[in-house]
Amino acid sequence: MTTAMGAALRRIQLGNALSAFGNGFTVPYLYVYVANVRNLGASTAGVVLAMLAVSALVVLPLTGRAIDRRGPLPVAVAGTVAAAAGALGIGLSATEPMVVASAIALGAGIAVIQPALATMIVWCSTTVTRSRAFATQFFLNNLGLGVGGLVGGQLVDPAHASSFVRLFAIEAVMFLVLGAAIATVRLPKAPRVEDAVPTEERAKGAWRALFGDRRMVWLCVLGFVLFFACYGQFESGLAAYATEVTRIDPATLGIALAANTAAIVAAQFVVLRLVERRRRSRVMALVGMVWTVAWIAAGLSGLVHGAQAVATTLLISTYALFGVGESMLSPTVAPLVADLAPASLIGQYNSAFALVKQLALAVGPAVGALMVGHGLYVAYIAMLVLCCVGITGLALWLGRMLSPAQDQPHRVTTVPAPRAEAEAVGAAA
Repeated sequence: MTTAMGAALRRIQLGNALSAFGNGFTVPYLYVYVANVRNLGASTAGVVLAMLAVSALVVLPLTGRAIDRRGPLPVAVAGTVAAAAGALGIGLSATEPMVVASAIALGAGIAVIQPALATMIVWCSTTVTRSRAFATQFFLNNLGLGVGGLVGGQLVDPAHASSFVRLFAIEAVMFLVLGAAIATVRLPKAPRVEDAVPTEERAKGAWRALFGDRRMVWLCVLGFVLFFACYGQFESGLAAYATEVTRIDPATLGIALAANTAAIVAAQFVVLRLVERRRRSRVMALVGMVWTVAWIAAGLSGLVHGAQAVATTLLISTYALFGVGESMLSPTVAPLVADLAPASLIGQYNSAFALVKQLALAVGPAVGALMVGHGLYVAYIAMLVLCCVGITGLALWLGRMLSPAQDQPHRVTTVPAPRAEAEAVGAAA
């Protein structure tokens, strides 16, 4: 069984890495392609980007129920088909209605894939191996995106729309490769979901059960603040602050983003060895502290006048520190969501947390761009420092709600049998 689980997990991870590689081809160029190459204008490009988020918000509340009823595999395959159709459609679209419709299909497909893959990883891992499995997924995602972006940059030519069509076609093919890879997976029933035969009855009342779980609700609140303070600022508030206040060259933002990816790739498995046996709540609290330092560095970069090299270094350090924090979260948050979920509602819990992330990614850029755009630079940095301090407080409070098995599964599962039996007898007495 362990061998079968490992083989299935490797196939899932490989397909996921290849789809991230394909996604990396187009992510940096979507706005430019729609607005300038297809000459549809900045407003249409903005609508396309918005539709990616809106379509995800629409389908995610339904995705968890589908996963728990039908199982994660058919849902994931359907997501890859929709994403492939959307990616190819964007590449071939020359009119506003077509490109918007394609963006809706792409956003919905990607949104469906994420919780379905997370549930498949849960089914193919154990409580002890789950942290490493999610850390590997995060590592491969970032590596695939980074390499795809670099290769795509060599293939793209703004003067020829055909070069962009090629990029979107590659992305579509990679989504289909992911679908083919996971379609051949034989999902084992891991101990955590050994009784989770998807049925319609178990999907009923799923949202009520989730909202009744105060630990999951608290984790969702924490997750919203986490994603708002990091991912929600990358392409809006922080980028605007960097160019308008720190006054770095826009091209330097590419170096800063590369530093973020490099920090994740370099630190992921080193960090994993350091944190996977620690209490998850303490690791998340430490992320809040690391990101507090990151935002302070960003704030200082706007105060260093006449020393542009120092300001640039501080800003790049901000992105690198975010990467370190992200590498700490990847083996922590997703496995915790799985361990909080009842066996028959794992898909619902994964989809709910994905919905929280999507909401933060919708609200974060709007708030960041609005504040920086109106010159509220000090208030912007202060707000995000407070958010990160809040992450630490929320995580420590969550730790008080978690059982030892949920907060530190490695310690519980590695207790010697005689000692565990003695503790159980003592507790019963």
